[in-house]
Amino acid sequence: MSKIAIIGTQWGDEGKGKIVDILAEKADAVIRFQGGNNAGHTLVIDNKKTILHLIPSGIFNDNAVCIIGNGVVIDPKVLIEELKTLKNAGIDVSPEKLKISSNAHVIMPYHITIDIIREKKKIGTTGRGIGPAYEDKISRKGIKFSDLCNKEILKEKIYNNIEEKNLIINFYGGEKLDPEQIFREYSEYSSLLTDYNEDTHKFLYTLTEQDKNLLFEGAQGVLLDIDHGTYPYVTSSNTTSGNIFSGAGIGYNQLDRLIGIVKAYTTRVGEGPFPTELKNIQGDILRENGGEFGSTTGRPRRCGWLDMVALRYAINLTGIDALALTKLDVLDGFDEINICTAYSVNGEKFDYFTNDVKKLEHAKPIYKKFKGWKGIDYSKISSLSELPEEAITFISAIEELAGVPVAIVSVGPERNAVFFNSELW
Repeated sequence: MSKIAIIGTQWGDEGKGKIVDILAEKADAVIRFQGGNNAGHTLVIDNKKTILHLIPSGIFNDNAVCIIGNGVVIDPKVLIEELKTLKNAGIDVSPEKLKISSNAHVIMPYHITIDIIREKKKIGTTGRGIGPAYEDKISRKGIKFSDLCNKEILKEKIYNNIEEKNLIINFYGGEKLDPEQIFREYSEYSSLLTDYNEDTHKFLYTLTEQDKNLLFEGAQGVLLDIDHGTYPYVTSSNTTSGNIFSGAGIGYNQLDRLIGIVKAYTTRVGEGPFPTELKNIQGDILRENGGEFGSTTGRPRRCGWLDMVALRYAINLTGIDALALTKLDVLDGFDEINICTAYSVNGEKFDYFTNDVKKLEHAKPIYKKFKGWKGIDYSKISSLSELPEEAITFISAIEELAGVPVAIVSVGPERNAVFFNSELW
């Protein structure tokens, strides 16, 4: 296995959690390198669904140490609830199993309050304080996880920040927050989480020196990247492969393979352009059959056909070596399936993705049509070659249009509902 990274190639929700969970079986460590609890990775193990927001999806594999990297922003309350849920399910979440970077930043109550009252502008944030926490990090006013674990520093930083934050909250018509109340609450979190505090760069360096198998887990997707996504309808961190190194704290030469997760169709949560969106019965069927409702917010996801223009952009931007194709089974039942190969804007055809939101809003998809398939019992299929001929043709077209092979195909939420391309593994 060696050192592999998993990133989403669309607008998130591609099924990264399941793929990470499967690959983590051979990993010595699984590292989350960006985002916060605005992400939700859904795992189905033994017919039981678990949604993780902060803890890496490798937590269910006994031999893998899980690491929350410095590029992540952490809501301690959410983290503690996740720890409780997993512990009650019999999962080891001890400090030996889970380590949190001392350089990760902490989401505070004022971040959440500011995020919620700003969301009147409706760009589609989850209102969980992610953006304001990253703002404080960049402006050098943030509270790091190591600060949370030192109550004297924690109190000092809360009081240093609160006046400015209350001015912002008051400007938007909100009620001022009490710094002493915040300190008391976060002091309790400090007591519960201090043992997880770790110099994760040093820990990872030791693992790389020992040539251990590492698995890096991204959140959201390339098209939500703060620099390269459909700005301003994006997340607050870099979701592309470049952030693996800064967000985890490793050198660029410590990565052997990059796998892009792509859904067999396309979805998006929140606002922003979506050229292949289906605002019809086909979109409704995709949403219903795919269970397309946000893991974090519960919001219904917008659904559409696979956008190859956007996928090629993600591949070129990040250096993806191979694809993991998820939710192929959701396409079962369609007489015809489409792949968008280019856009038309005001009568002009172009086959490249653009960050120009206004241009994307007017982009009309140009489709290549494929024959669909129906009524397949995927539980009786044991290899890729046993898939229906139409599905194999569809996968081959994706490989040809993307320019990289499909290494994994998932046909359901369960761990065993997955096929590996034997030539690539």
